[in-house]
Amino acid sequence: MGVGRHIFILVLVLFGPAAFAEALTIAVASNFTRPAQALAAHYEETSGNPVRITTASTGKLYAQIENGAPFDILLAADADRPKMLEDSGLGAAHTRFSYAIGSLVLWSQDAALANENCRLLLENLDMRRLAIANPLTAPYGLAAKQFLEAENLWESVEPQLVYGENIAQTLHFVVSGNASLGLIARAQATDKRLPKAACQWSVPASMHKPIEQQAILLQRATDNDVATDFLSYLRSAAARELIAAHGYEVPD
Repeated sequence: MGVGRHIFILVLVLFGPAAFAEALTIAVASNFTRPAQALAAHYEETSGNPVRITTASTGKLYAQIENGAPFDILLAADADRPKMLEDSGLGAAHTRFSYAIGSLVLWSQDAALANENCRLLLENLDMRRLAIANPLTAPYGLAAKQFLEAENLWESVEPQLVYGENIAQTLHFVVSGNASLGLIARAQATDKRLPKAACQWSVPASMHKPIEQQAILLQRATDNDVATDFLSYLRSAAARELIAAHGYEVPD
């Protein structure tokens, strides 16, 4: 028996089959970072398959995929980009489905705004800054713009806007004090690590297009059994419970 064979057997004994499991790389929209980490940890524990996560705005992840980024799955914050990937052939046909429905919250930790009506403050921001995600690349930013336009507030607040590259950076602007108010994801506002809100207001879903978050298997991973298995797991009762616990509505 050769030395190489001895080494293979030793590694198998020490680490088991998981040492040779096919790695799974998932591109995740920034708003879904926390639940994605929880889902990945649970999936790794139950399946033994390693998962790597890359986060950015949906628009940036889409551009990276178009340029050949080696992702296996996209968990987007909208339904548009997964459909575009499917239509272009970069996404595997008939693998696209909705895994979460997001919502917006107007949020502030500015002590000067304690017990204020957050929504009324939008009528007159004065010198205050309002943070939203970039509407061109981040679905939550687009929803924020749609809400502000629906309320005829866009033109008046636009000079006071601070744009986050994604919804995670948008929250950072508000927490750091670079903006007094921010339109953030409801899932972010439920994070227990977040400072206590001085004021917050839930944006009615009727004031913007639904934030329907879709997953899709990418074409390069059609032969990756781990990727297919993870998407099946994402539809399981255990995964749906985790998603709901992080502040999302779970589609039927």
